[in-house]
Amino acid sequence: MRLGVTIDYSDDFLVAAGETVEFERAGAQVVAVSEAYSFDAVSRLGYLAAVTSTITLMSAILPIYSRTPTLIAMTAAGLDSVSGGRFELGLGSSGAQVIEGFHGVPFTAPLGHLRETVEICRSVWRRERVVHNGRNYRIPLSADQGTGLGKPLKLINEPVRAGIPISIAALTPRAVAQTAEIADGWLPLFYHPEFAAAAWGEALADGQAKRDAALGPLDTIVAVPLYIGDHTDRMLDAYRQRIALYVGGMGARGANFYNDLAIRYGYADEAERVQELYLAGEKSAAAAAVPDDLVRATALIGNESHVRDRLAAFAESGVTTLLAQPLAPTGPTRIESIEALRGLLPQS
Repeated sequence: MRLGVTIDYSDDFLVAAGETVEFERAGAQVVAVSEAYSFDAVSRLGYLAAVTSTITLMSAILPIYSRTPTLIAMTAAGLDSVSGGRFELGLGSSGAQVIEGFHGVPFTAPLGHLRETVEICRSVWRRERVVHNGRNYRIPLSADQGTGLGKPLKLINEPVRAGIPISIAALTPRAVAQTAEIADGWLPLFYHPEFAAAAWGEALADGQAKRDAALGPLDTIVAVPLYIGDHTDRMLDAYRQRIALYVGGMGARGANFYNDLAIRYGYADEAERVQELYLAGEKSAAAAAVPDDLVRATALIGNESHVRDRLAAFAESGVTTLLAQPLAPTGPTRIESIEALRGLLPQS
C-alpha cells in the first residue's frame, strides 16, 4: 500500500507545501492536491514540483468541464515534465452545483465526457495528431461549428512519458464500472471497507471484465482524515460535520451522489434525515444524525490499536494507495503522525 498525504483546497498552501517537504522525508510517496471552486490545483502542483524531489504529485481532482481535454493533456504533460515524471492525473466530473453555478457550463453526460477526455489525453501524450469525433468533443472542430480552418495537430513537445497514470473520482455504479474499465486508478470518497463490496463490487467486476490488461491492476486510492491518539472527540466531530456537508448539502434532493452512497452503504433512513436537516439549515443537527459507524469506519481517527485495525480493513478490501489528511494541531505533530502511520501500514 502506497502512503500519501492530501492538501485540501481550503488549507493554507504555503504551510502545507512546507510540510509536504517534511512528509516526503518521512516516507510519504504521494501528495494529492484538491480543487473545487477554490484556487486551482495546477499552480500549486507546479510549486510542489519545484520544492520536492521524489514524492509523486497527484491532482485529486481536476474537474473536466472547466478545461478542454487537450488542455488537460497539455497541463498533465507539463506537470510531468517539470516534476521529472512524477505526476498522476486525477480527474472527475464534479457536480452540477459547481459546474453550472461557478463555471457556467452545462453539466451533461458526465460519463461520456470522462471517457472521451481519457481517450484524447492518451492520444496527445502519444504525440498523435488529434482527431476525435465523439458525442461530446470534436477535434478538429467541424466547419459547421467554426471557421473550417482547424486542422489536426500534435503536441509540440516530447512528453516525459507517453502514458501518464489517470485516476478518476467515481461514486455511482455506472461511473465506477467505467473507471474500472478505462482508468489506471479509482478515487472513491467516504470509502467504507466493510461495505465497499456491497456498494461497488458488482460495478468493479463489470468494468474489470472489459479492462485492457495493458493497464495493469486498478489502483484504489482512498483519502482519509488521520489522527493517532486519545481524546479524539473534537477530530471526530469535525469529520462528522464534513460528512454532513456532503451527504446533506452537496446537491439537491434526488441529485446528491454522496447521499446515494450512504443509502447503498445501508444508511437509507439516516441519509434522508441528514439531508432533510441540512437543507433546512439545521447543520449541527444534521451532523449529529450522521451514523457513528460511518464516521469511524471511513477515517483513521483513534488510538494506535484502532488505527492499525482500520488499516488492515482498508488493505483487505483492496485499497492500494492511502492518502492521509493529518489532523494533529501543529506541523511537527502532523509530521510525527505520518511517520507513525508509515510504521503501522500492513506489510505486503
